[in-house]
Amino acid sequence: MIEAKSLIKSEKIDSWMIFESNQGTDDHLKKKSIKDIKSYDSVITKGTVYNLPNTIKGGHVIFSIKDKTGIIDCAAYEPTKQFRDIIKKLIINDQAEFYGGVREKPLTINLEKINIKSLSNKIIKIENPICKKCGKHMKSIGKNQGFRCKKCGFKSDKPKMEKIERKIKPGFYEVPVCARRHLSKPLKKMV
Repeated sequence: MIEAKSLIKSEKIDSWMIFESNQGTDDHLKKKSIKDIKSYDSVITKGTVYNLPNTIKGGHVIFSIKDKTGIIDCAAYEPTKQFRDIIKKLIINDQAEFYGGVREKPLTINLEKINIKSLSNKIIKIENPICKKCGKHMKSIGKNQGFRCKKCGFKSDKPKMEKIERKIKPGFYEVPVCARRHLSKPLKKMV
C-alpha cells in the first residue's frame, strides 16, 4: 500500500493514514451452543438437523437444529436464492455448523452459510415385501403393524428398502453475493 502511494501524482502530501477494515472477515460471528444463543447475536453453532426444511409463504425455508443443549430454528430467506435449494436437501440427522445472525422473535438463525460435516443415510421404502411362501406382494396390516400375505396369511415387518444417493456433499455453502452481509467472509477467502 505504501508503494501505491508513491505511484500517485498529486500535490505535496502533508500526512497519510492506513485504515484496516473487518469487512469479509466473519469477525462478527462467535461460537456458541444453542442454549447460549440470544436475540441479535451473530453465531456459529454446531448442530444436527432436527426436522425437515419447510418452504413457507414468501419462499423462505425454515427448519430446526438441535445440540445437546437445546433446539433452535434456522431460516434461509427468499433473497438467498439458490442457497435455499441446498438447505432443502438437508434431512434429519445431517450434522453441520450453522453461521448467521439471530432474529429476536421467533428466535431464529438467519443463515449466512453452512459447513456440512456429515450426511445421514436417506433410505426409502420401494415396495412391500414379497411372501416367502407364495411369492406374492404382501399388504400392509396398518401403520407400524407390518405386512400380511392375503393368500396364505404369512406375516413380515420388513418392506424392501433402498438407500438413495444424496444430491449434496459435505463442505461449505454460502448465500449468493447479492444476499451476503458485508462482514461475512466469502468462501473463496476461506481456503
